[in-house]
Amino acid sequence: MDKILIANRGEIAVRIIKTAKKMGIKTVAIFSEADKKALHVKLADEAYLIGPAPSSQSYLRGDKIIEIAKKSGAKGIHPGYGFLSENSNFSKLVEENGLIFIGPEYHSIETMGSKLAAKEAAKKFDIPMVPGSDGAIQDVNEAISIAKNIGFPILIKASAGGGGKGMRVVQNEDELEEQMIRAISEAISAFGDGSVFIEKYVGSPKHIEVQVLADSFGNTVYLFERECSVQRRHQKVIEEAPSSCLTPEKRKAIGEAAVLVAKSCNYRGAGTVEFLVDEKLNFYFLEMNTRLQVEHPVTEMITGIDLVEQQIKVANGEKLSFDQNDLKINGHSMEIRVYAEDPLNNFLPSTGNLTIYKPPVGTGIRVDNGIEEGMDVPIYYDPMLSKLVVWGENRQAAIEHLIFAIRNFKIEGIQSTLPFGLFVLHHEAFRTG
Repeated sequence: MDKILIANRGEIAVRIIKTAKKMGIKTVAIFSEADKKALHVKLADEAYLIGPAPSSQSYLRGDKIIEIAKKSGAKGIHPGYGFLSENSNFSKLVEENGLIFIGPEYHSIETMGSKLAAKEAAKKFDIPMVPGSDGAIQDVNEAISIAKNIGFPILIKASAGGGGKGMRVVQNEDELEEQMIRAISEAISAFGDGSVFIEKYVGSPKHIEVQVLADSFGNTVYLFERECSVQRRHQKVIEEAPSSCLTPEKRKAIGEAAVLVAKSCNYRGAGTVEFLVDEKLNFYFLEMNTRLQVEHPVTEMITGIDLVEQQIKVANGEKLSFDQNDLKINGHSMEIRVYAEDPLNNFLPSTGNLTIYKPPVGTGIRVDNGIEEGMDVPIYYDPMLSKLVVWGENRQAAIEHLIFAIRNFKIEGIQSTLPFGLFVLHHEAFRTG
């Protein structure tokens, strides 16, 4: 692959361009009318207008993306995260058009895209699961009987869901029917699929995910875990690697379980297996994300491995150049997502012109940007401006380094989640892990 098209925008498009340049690969950007002056457009070797601002008329137009890839002579398409990155039909269409999809094969995306199918695949390998319904349910009486069996509180979840949509915590039998109707209706409007399932609600949980990498020759490794327990509205805000709570034995067990999940769907490329960990450090399989994660930089910081480079190499038919024994954890890394949101006003989106935008610089500080000073923050897309990532010799050093970096990040013209980051980093619950 001497030229690739990046089917995305913002910081992830910029991030992919940087690695492609390092590898001597030419890049093709696509942009909507709202993104004419965007950073990824400036940095790519070529850029093509794909359509109006709404993503349904631009970044989600798989047919037009493939057309541009062919016209520009790109050999592969990198979907980044979000948009079409977990769309199995798009992945299939890319391959059918003689192009390389820089990600897993469509059948893996299809299997892991449905939470129920994913659990079915993982079950064959005896991966621990949160107790719950075996399949999708729509009957309230069946739901009541399952809930009584596993015990309240329970969680109703949309099978096709993500980002907290179609998700309801139910404390007792009296509220089950109403919450189930709400969850089904929300799932239909968000995903066009009303199937829901029931799980035991795990109290005081930690959200721990494992980064995996697999080639086409049967080699699969885990690049340790990331902890993403600090969230708002089921969306991650601060991520770190490694987790503060896992023992070396648990780390090995959860890593090996993640590898088995990847093997259960013949996975290829970079992927993430998500687990719920309770206060006794029991872990339960949640789902697999068949793409690069937003928080991949913290893994890169502690392993020294460029995950985008590995994605491109694997898609190009290359073998992994390292095995599990070569991978070691070096220090501790933390990331805060810098959103254009007002944390003092219920995290509502904050749009406008970035009159001042000066990210911090220094050893052990990395900022993955999708924006620059003087630009307008559009209302059409995810409100993430950038990711601020730091490295420290240990967790305490990483916390102090991130506090220093946030204080030296100058943003004016809009509100951002940086003050919320400071609140979290000073919070006793976070500092003690």
